[in-house]
Amino acid sequence: MLKETRGFDFTGYKRSTLMRRISRRMGARGLKSIGEYRDHLELEPDELARLFDSLLINVTGFFRDPPAWDGLRDEVLPELLAAKGPARPIRIWSAGCSTGEEAYTLAILFAEALGTDGFSNRVKIYATDLDDDALQQARSGSYSERQIGDLPEDLRSVYFEPAGTRYSFRRDLRRQVIFGRNDLSRDAPISRVDLLVARNTLMYFTADTQASVIRKFHFALSSPGFLFLGKAEMLLNHGDRFEPVDLRKRLFRKIPNAAFGGDPPRVHAAEPGAGDQPGNGRLEAAALAAGPVAQLALDQAGKLAVANLRAERLINLHPRDIGRLFQDLEVSYRPVELRSVIEQVKTDKRAVELTDISWHRAPAEDPSFLDVSVVPLLSDSQELTGIGISFVDVTRSRRLRDELEHTNQDLERAYEELQSLNEELETTNEELQSTNEELETTNEELQSTNEELETMNEELQSTNDELQAINDVLRVRTEELDAANGFLGSVLRSLGSAVVVVNEDLRVRVWSPGAAELWGVRSDEAEGRHLLTLDIGLPVQQIVPVLQQMLTEKSDGSNTIVDALNRRGREVRLQVESSLLRGEDGTSYGVILVMDHVDHQQES
Repeated sequence: MLKETRGFDFTGYKRSTLMRRISRRMGARGLKSIGEYRDHLELEPDELARLFDSLLINVTGFFRDPPAWDGLRDEVLPELLAAKGPARPIRIWSAGCSTGEEAYTLAILFAEALGTDGFSNRVKIYATDLDDDALQQARSGSYSERQIGDLPEDLRSVYFEPAGTRYSFRRDLRRQVIFGRNDLSRDAPISRVDLLVARNTLMYFTADTQASVIRKFHFALSSPGFLFLGKAEMLLNHGDRFEPVDLRKRLFRKIPNAAFGGDPPRVHAAEPGAGDQPGNGRLEAAALAAGPVAQLALDQAGKLAVANLRAERLINLHPRDIGRLFQDLEVSYRPVELRSVIEQVKTDKRAVELTDISWHRAPAEDPSFLDVSVVPLLSDSQELTGIGISFVDVTRSRRLRDELEHTNQDLERAYEELQSLNEELETTNEELQSTNEELETTNEELQSTNEELETMNEELQSTNDELQAINDVLRVRTEELDAANGFLGSVLRSLGSAVVVVNEDLRVRVWSPGAAELWGVRSDEAEGRHLLTLDIGLPVQQIVPVLQQMLTEKSDGSNTIVDALNRRGREVRLQVESSLLRGEDGTSYGVILVMDHVDHQQES
């Protein structure tokens, strides 16, 4: 499921580590079995992201394990810089960089050694990881006070810039650090790097995956190239690829592919000369015959010229074979085909070595092992005078070597088991540290939540204060309005006339006590209703057109005398005086109607 959703295969990771991390997520979800957790993952896809983050244990820090970084600075950097010269570029790979602290530590280390200008001109740091979220944080180069707390104050002030409550790595140096995603078990390595840092990364892989990754590391490094591992990681089974610079600090140097070859030393046959002493020939013959190595010599015609006692016993030669053509003898093809080899030596005038030749002297016997050397015998003038053949019995050394190899294999297995236990312990320590950091993170989150709640409480308090102030203002305005309404009511009650105020739609807004007395309709029954809908004795059909004309033409007012019926049904004659209701800006809001009784004298 993780491979389908995240595109990463955890097959190369140690099963015990995977089980512990999965069990941790199951415990967090309160699930008992893998089946239940699988069903939960199908129902809750977001849990896959949390499981992926849990499997990638991001434990890192600036100058983590300071003695190891001191060893890198004091033992590796001088040799590396001396080998690169004063102007050549330097390439560094930080594999498994997590949130970037390790990559920026390398930047600080090389900037201190080369100066900031030299670092910017020569150094490129490639930092890779699997976790996209961690890489995103690493690219920002921003860290909290706690994350850079272990840095010395002088380095912190030089290489970090305050950014609010956090600290950012210097922008001009950050450009030399390039972050990218890389799966060590599947993707191709970055090539031609001078320093490769992979601290506590290999220990999560199985032995086979570790071997594959180490081969990639060897390919990625240039020569000379250096490898910096974590304190739980060793290269016990890879001595042919890396040699230790400082084993305790896990610093290693790449061993280049060795080139083998070259001509074996030539054997010159002594020729008699004027200075030979009497008896030298017999002495040489006796020394050759008694030698511990089986030796033969052929003349230019290809005939057996010399065979010592050891050769006669080892390969069944007889004195009568001296003078015979070598190709007619059994030794020419048994234990190994020598005729073609002899022709090659004659042609090239170079020795040929044949090693670990298996030979069964008798069917029932265990095999013997021989090293055969065929060399040209040259005179001082470099003329070929014959061919020398030596048979060295290496059976005993071969058996000792096999026993030694078997012992070494047992020792390597023991070392592997020890390394596995050491890596398991280190992994457990990493997980404990990760848990501790998670607890610290949770504490910080709780602290942040508490601060957020406190902030919200202060915001609510501020809002409450604002509402209280608004309420006070409203209370004052209400008191003023009540006073104004009381004053207006007093005015209306003091007026003996009936007063009615209508809006632009001719709906009643004010109905004075005089109007209620005249028409028999209370104010709460009249207010809000259209003037035409009121059941009163006023001939509103005559008055409404006048009011509409006033509102349309914005005329100041008019006086009209009408006959009406009061609340008792008696005929009354009324003078209706209409005036526009205007605001302070002159805008009209309605009409004020004042109705008074008219006697005959007033009418005339």
